[in-house]
Amino acid sequence: MSEAESYPVTNRNKVKRKPQRGSYDKQAVYDILDSAMICHIAYVIDGQPYCTPTSFWREGDDLIWHGSSASRMVRAQSGGVPVCLTVTHLDAVILARCGFNHSVNYRSVMAYGTAHIVDDLDEKHKLIDAFLDRFFPGRAATMRPATVQEVKATTFIRMKIDDASAKVRDLHIADDEEDYAWPAWTALYPVKQVIGPAEECPRQLPDVKMPEGMAGWTPGRKLDEVMLEMYREHYEK
Repeated sequence: MSEAESYPVTNRNKVKRKPQRGSYDKQAVYDILDSAMICHIAYVIDGQPYCTPTSFWREGDDLIWHGSSASRMVRAQSGGVPVCLTVTHLDAVILARCGFNHSVNYRSVMAYGTAHIVDDLDEKHKLIDAFLDRFFPGRAATMRPATVQEVKATTFIRMKIDDASAKVRDLHIADDEEDYAWPAWTALYPVKQVIGPAEECPRQLPDVKMPEGMAGWTPGRKLDEVMLEMYREHYEK
């Protein structure tokens, strides 16, 4: 694996517990990030740690998220601060024959970098459209244009990924050999976040139809699969 295809292994991104489940491959990291709509961002203010959930997306090796211009997170990150952004997909719950061997299947990423505020108004306008089109392809063109006040009230933060790692568990029940004779019920429960039917606004104007770009948002589909498909087919840059 070349340096361009993987992140450098550092003291902070090195997978130490179950290292065989870890990966520094950029595409593996990207796929987990691009399958998500929500991340958690950890940072420190005056020695106090905070962790904020928010929506985000990726542009190349940059991660972008937004918040209110008045929020604590945005104020803290205005000068450029180190942050850790995490994403986790829960795929299954494992019930084993002893408490120690109970587990979950998951896909996760920890990404590190320095957060910087986007100040340019034109760039913020572009990011508002990019945010919409990343999740809902073609939607930005159908929206009422953002007002100056709305743009000022919204802050975007951009972070270049300095280093990152992915960690994945995709295993069935793995008990100790001597425990298979123990009469406990065991199972694997798959876990899925599934899209439900759209509940249209009761004040929807007549003849307004769902745009073609929303066709992927089909009820019954897994959200992570839709997110990755939307990114690859409509947004990837």
